[in-house]
Amino acid sequence: MFGYIVVNKPELKFREFGVYQSYYCGLCRALKEKYGRFGQMTLSYDMTFLAMLLTGLYEPETSESTVRCITHPFEKHPVCMNVFTEYAADVNVLLSYYKCEDDWLDEHKAGKYLFASLLRKKNHRIAKEYPAKACKMAENLSRLHEVEKNGGVTLDETAGLFGEIMAELFVYKEDEWADSLRRIGFFFGKFIYLMDAYDDIEADIKKKCYNPFAPRFKEEGFEEEVKLVLTMMMAECSREFEKLPILLHAEILRNILYAGVWTKYEAVHARRMKEKEKAAENAEAARGAENGEPATDMRNEEAAEGTKNGELASDMRNKEAVTGVSDAASLTGTKDAGGKEENTERQDGVPKL
Repeated sequence: MFGYIVVNKPELKFREFGVYQSYYCGLCRALKEKYGRFGQMTLSYDMTFLAMLLTGLYEPETSESTVRCITHPFEKHPVCMNVFTEYAADVNVLLSYYKCEDDWLDEHKAGKYLFASLLRKKNHRIAKEYPAKACKMAENLSRLHEVEKNGGVTLDETAGLFGEIMAELFVYKEDEWADSLRRIGFFFGKFIYLMDAYDDIEADIKKKCYNPFAPRFKEEGFEEEVKLVLTMMMAECSREFEKLPILLHAEILRNILYAGVWTKYEAVHARRMKEKEKAAENAEAARGAENGEPATDMRNEEAAEGTKNGELASDMRNKEAVTGVSDAASLTGTKDAGGKEENTERQDGVPKL
């Protein structure tokens, strides 16, 4: 769906990554069992975090098994499933449906409209089970669409609309942990919205779509400003997370909060810096070529003149060489004649026997 809430794999122990992957597979299996293949297509790592967060907090009974699937047909792999993987599956389909509708309204993507129509019946079923969450999501996405269409609000207010959606989804039930979960979801939602805007800024500007970062994209200090805003969002998430009495899977969750969420940011930032460096090099090369054209013409003229003078000098040397050869030939002929006379005289001077 978004793909920004992931683990930083190199920083995880092998066993921890296996546990994380087993919850991801559990979410995949829950989607297939509850919503079929089309539901399974909405699978995301974002909701894997939610399933593990709620599992770590409430520690429900969890079934562990090994299964084969279409992705791993030849080898069995571990799967963890519980009430929260099923809840995450419901939330995932609900969010995917409204995200597809929003994309259709914003960019008129036919594929998104088609996929939303395939999920519509499933969405109605989920909305009956979680009416407050579905209503909040539909209301805020409608407001967000109007804001993006008309503008006139701050960056914080725009991101806050999506943050409120995620805040409701992170709360499984109203208890003593609801406020902290709601705040984690709120700032996670703002982070996802802003990270998505940062990732898509060039494409949005090209398509003339709304992007909260577009007015400041070319300004000095833009990258530092974005990093600061995203850091503030994750700082609030982490602060609320540390208030929760979570021991189960705590290290995996911390890996996501403190390192994993920055994986995509760093990739996008590195790509953008590389593109800027390449553009600067091309611009410098173009300026150098433009400034170097007169000098090049002069060098070409000088080379042509030098070639002409060289040809004249070569002709003169050739003439001199020909003259020298002729003189040498004359001298050689005289000597030969003289040599013959000498030989003759010497031959004549030889006493005949």
